[in-house]
Amino acid sequence: MITEHALLPVKPEDRAAFEVAMREAVPLIAASPGFLRIEVRPPADNGRCYLLLVRWASIADHRDGFRQSARYQLWRSLLHRFYDQLPEVRYFENRLIIHD
Repeated sequence: MITEHALLPVKPEDRAAFEVAMREAVPLIAASPGFLRIEVRPPADNGRCYLLLVRWASIADHRDGFRQSARYQLWRSLLHRFYDQLPEVRYFENRLIIHD
């Protein structure tokens, strides 16, 4: 299991529309093989970046599965217009080194 992490740089004036579009886009990613869970968190301050966390069974399920699918093209058309720049996607293991 892995976690996909991305900071989504949304223009402040587009936050409400982005959140509506994200709710519409979630079923597209959720229908993907290997998808386990999604969290989208808004900025707590006046920042621009939403935090996207998606759990996948494997990196390949995201990169080679969802990213190569027609569902991803719809995801892009719904969401990418809100970004100042394209987000950088990173992957993390789901094992914890430290837990409080």
